[in-house]
Amino acid sequence: MDFVGLLKRISPKLRGITYRLNGRHCFFNDEDLYQEALVHLWESFRRGVLGDKTDSYILQGCYFYLKNYMRKNFEKGCLVSLESENQDEGGVALRDVIAGDFNKSGYLDYLHDKLLAEVIQNNGLLQREKEILRLYAQGLATREIGERLGVSHVSVVKATRRIRQKCLRYLDKL
Repeated sequence: MDFVGLLKRISPKLRGITYRLNGRHCFFNDEDLYQEALVHLWESFRRGVLGDKTDSYILQGCYFYLKNYMRKNFEKGCLVSLESENQDEGGVALRDVIAGDFNKSGYLDYLHDKLLAEVIQNNGLLQREKEILRLYAQGLATREIGERLGVSHVSVVKATRRIRQKCLRYLDKL
């Protein structure tokens, strides 16, 4: 039996099964369930379990596998509306609680800075500039970075200036 041929035969009915199962739990997408069923089929095919089975038997096995998969993973997924009120916060909407906590802790600013640093580092810095930036992030002083890289501290200062210029150019594009 050929796996591709098997998929061509049972794929329409398998998609129908995943579509019907999708309506029961809204955090499982029918395409995700279909992919999970394909992985299950491939593993079964590799073990040689599907060799003498009929298409209806294989589809029934996929159905039971997906039901069991959804049952096991149901507790891992939790749907919460951002508009629902949080009882711990005195009836304030969850969206406001999350936004307030992020703003109070400066977490959004931290995430923005971290993402911006990654984008800048991956788009335009030379290898030496990346090394200097990494060492600065570790808390080393300019002279210590120069010693570690085997260059003068003046070279480190010049490279730092180039890094700043590149960052400013990138920020102007945003």
